[in-house]
Amino acid sequence: MSSPFIQAPLGPPAPALAPAQAVTLHINGEDRTIQLAPWTSLLDALREYLDLTGTKKGCDHGQCGACTVLVDGKRINSCLALATVYQGKQITTIEGIGGEDNLSPLQQAFIDHDAFQCGYCTPGQICSAQGLINEGRAKTADEVRELMSGNLCRCGAYTNILSAVMEVLHDGQVVVDNGTLVTIPMQPTKAI
Repeated sequence: MSSPFIQAPLGPPAPALAPAQAVTLHINGEDRTIQLAPWTSLLDALREYLDLTGTKKGCDHGQCGACTVLVDGKRINSCLALATVYQGKQITTIEGIGGEDNLSPLQQAFIDHDAFQCGYCTPGQICSAQGLINEGRAKTADEVRELMSGNLCRCGAYTNILSAVMEVLHDGQVVVDNGTLVTIPMQPTKAI
């Protein structure tokens, strides 16, 4: 006969995970309260808990810019940000920049300049471009290229993205044509 196997205690039980907590985020002009674990990224809060899926998860390491959103008008990679840190801040996602019936100037420029192909990076590109405009630091094509370099486009629509951003940045008076900055002449107004 074999003796019965008796498992000795393994030690104290593992500590319980931190409980979810109520987090109120001000997103696209409205307060939204959700229950989150303290380690939840802003990206996951937006996509998984609030169903704001315009913000994309690309690399999940802050290297591609697909998750770019605006916080108090400045661009951040939401995959690197803990949601709990942004309570009380103004968060704007692509859904808050414009809508189907009321496109923002950047959204319209992206359409007019065919500044997307697959479209996966487009929400992050537009949010980053809006942040760049809000910052007011970029005036030249080279400055826009540098300040948008954190947003990758695997399809390679960079020239058209640059044209769209330059058009909005310069109130429709400048575009980039085949890598060259072109000033659009003013249309003469007719006297009545």
